[in-house]
Amino acid sequence: MLLGRGTSVITSLHHSTACGGDRVLLVMLPGAGIAAGEFAEHGMVASVQERGLAIDIVAACPALDLYLDGTIIEALHCSIVTPALARGYKRLWFLGVSLGGMGALLYTSAHAEQVEGLVLLAPFLGVQGTVAELVEAGGLASWSPSGSSATMTERQSLVWLQSLLARKPACPALYLGYGRRDRFARGHRMLAEWLPKERVVTVEGGHDWDTWLALWRQLLDAAPFAANGSNVR
Repeated sequence: MLLGRGTSVITSLHHSTACGGDRVLLVMLPGAGIAAGEFAEHGMVASVQERGLAIDIVAACPALDLYLDGTIIEALHCSIVTPALARGYKRLWFLGVSLGGMGALLYTSAHAEQVEGLVLLAPFLGVQGTVAELVEAGGLASWSPSGSSATMTERQSLVWLQSLLARKPACPALYLGYGRRDRFARGHRMLAEWLPKERVVTVEGGHDWDTWLALWRQLLDAAPFAANGSNVR
């Protein structure tokens, strides 16, 4: 089921009433300590619905242990993606906030052929020590996992990001939004350097819901879901 509890992933489903075209399934992944229902409470779901987009939303809340023990990819695949594909969804997007951004990256690193696009809002790319390594190396592209103190999950997401940014494939598309006063902004700026300017938005905010909602609305206005995702199968 797309709605319920399974493999330590709590989800809630929001159906769009819009018609036309292949429907998008948007999986929203929150940061640590944030419940799945907060996406609706803070206007993230309504921002999609008020634009009349044919997008069904799964707001998910994976248990923190899934990140710690490295099973987040399997949990998302079994609890959300596999049932979604069985129901006929062909266009899959992830929206990740903070730690959820890393979850979106990790899943896509293993199943890029099934993901049309990613929206990362203030994504957690690594602890301060890992970000310091990126800075010392001269940026994301020149960082090497060899000898790095980064965790397994940090390495996996960063190495995949390097590959994606080097190849610049049409899919999965990657959009980034962050507050300029966010405590993780140093890492966000390094990622932004490698993305098309039209896929990056910033506001004068921190690491909070007001900032994320403002960023999300700006990104929705950029119509990231307009193109049909021909790579998703």
